[in-house]
Amino acid sequence: MKAFSKEFQAELKNLMKWRRDVRHFNTTPIPIDILLDCLNAFGMAPSVGLSEPWRIVRITSDKSRGAALANFKSANADALAGYSGDKAQTYAGLKLSGMNDAPEQIAIFCDDATTKGAGLGAKTMPEMRRYSVVSAIMSFWLALRAQGLGLGWVSILDPIQLRNDLGVPKEWHLVAYLCIGWPKQDTLTPELEKVGWEQREPALTQWIER
Repeated sequence: MKAFSKEFQAELKNLMKWRRDVRHFNTTPIPIDILLDCLNAFGMAPSVGLSEPWRIVRITSDKSRGAALANFKSANADALAGYSGDKAQTYAGLKLSGMNDAPEQIAIFCDDATTKGAGLGAKTMPEMRRYSVVSAIMSFWLALRAQGLGLGWVSILDPIQLRNDLGVPKEWHLVAYLCIGWPKQDTLTPELEKVGWEQREPALTQWIER
């Protein structure tokens, strides 16, 4: 197995440290060759049974973007209604989507009906296909960050409504709606931590042995 230099290992750790969920974007377009180069990360990602179940939809039309934004606003209003007091006030002040500014927006689905891979590894745990999609997204995320780009993962959406609005097959399950662009600022601190919504804990505090 190939080993990498200490310098590379340090830079990889630095890349992972600087991977942040970005909500504030410049509207400067992303050159298509850079976007496609980063999307190639999906082709290098692992997948259960080599099923490669990810389905990538680039959201470009005003109609599709408008439907996605309306979906977010409705879901966000419902989410806000579930909080009260200081938590509701904090939530209301959060910027939870870069959909108004991000020059690139991509919806990533998992094809739960794919026959590729012949079901290997997914018969007992069918959710492994969706986990494979998440793994591929993380590879894509790091590839973007290495180019100086930011990604914001929008999870406050009605997935069935989005699937219907985009007119994709009913067997496709929404995994991620991604906003991509050049960040307005770089920071090592998650925005939710800055506003006091939650604090990050060291990973090893959640490590147990049996």
